[in-house]
Amino acid sequence: MNQQKIVVYPNKTLSAISAPVEVFDEDIQDLVQDLFTTLKSLGDNSGIGMSAPQLGVSKRVSVVHVPGDEYGPKTYINPVVLSRSAYGLVEESCLSVPGIVGNVIRATVISVEAQDSEGNRFESDLTGMHAVCLLHEIDHLDGKLFIDRMFWIRRWLAKQKLKKQQSIDVAAVN
Repeated sequence: MNQQKIVVYPNKTLSAISAPVEVFDEDIQDLVQDLFTTLKSLGDNSGIGMSAPQLGVSKRVSVVHVPGDEYGPKTYINPVVLSRSAYGLVEESCLSVPGIVGNVIRATVISVEAQDSEGNRFESDLTGMHAVCLLHEIDHLDGKLFIDRMFWIRRWLAKQKLKKQQSIDVAAVN
């Protein structure tokens, strides 16, 4: 549908726990399309997943599209992780935390249950970047950012950098 503006840290929507989707209507279908449209508008190297809170909507809706992976573009509504394994240190970044890259520990193999945009339940076994990305997006639904998972000193440094960027942005507007 429409490309939307991405909400950035420290917007309160990013730290709120998202509400489950109970009604699968046109609004949810439009939200899913807005997520995919916004993600696609950024280009192949800019993002591989997005969640509703990143568009300012506190609903448990995420999309993942890792170009070239076996899963294709996928919608996950009300996702629940059933199992996690094969933990590793992975480098992450986030569209809502621009300019910050950091290492976090994540499972690289997961089993998940979710619903599609029509409300149909499904289970998927995911591996690699798709699994890592979905876990990152589920964190958004739970009000967490990847920087919250970084080692404490890296998290502190990242937040200092974000504060500095924000003060520069405010000064540029004034």
